[in-house]
Amino acid sequence: MRISQKLDYACRAMVQLAKRHDGETLTRLEELAQREAVSANFLVQILNDLRRGGLIISRRGKAGGYLLSRPPKDINLLEIVQAVEPSLLTFSNPSDGDSGNVVRSIWEQISERTRGHLESIDLRKLSERGSEPMYYI
Repeated sequence: MRISQKLDYACRAMVQLAKRHDGETLTRLEELAQREAVSANFLVQILNDLRRGGLIISRRGKAGGYLLSRPPKDINLLEIVQAVEPSLLTFSNPSDGDSGNVVRSIWEQISERTRGHLESIDLRKLSERGSEPMYYI
């Protein structure tokens, strides 16, 4: 599966916001960009998509920044995909020919399973994964 850089950066930014989520504290664009090694100019476009999707709140000004619109446990990967890459799990291929309908139905089943899996992964789970301690033997 090929995931766009835009979607990858969106997920990474959302995990960063989830790690800092307390419902009040804003995270500045520059901090998000630096922590994830992403261009701030590109990241701001992605954050605008996430804001329009209702996943984050933004505040302008000197003390401005971004925060999740809901607790991390209430935001899942499917919502991020839908906000940033809405066409990722859709199909526009015609079902012509003898095998067209059969093949299309398989792709639709795969899409539905992928949707279900993305829906089952919330930001709380992702933000906790990165904070697990490393043990060396």
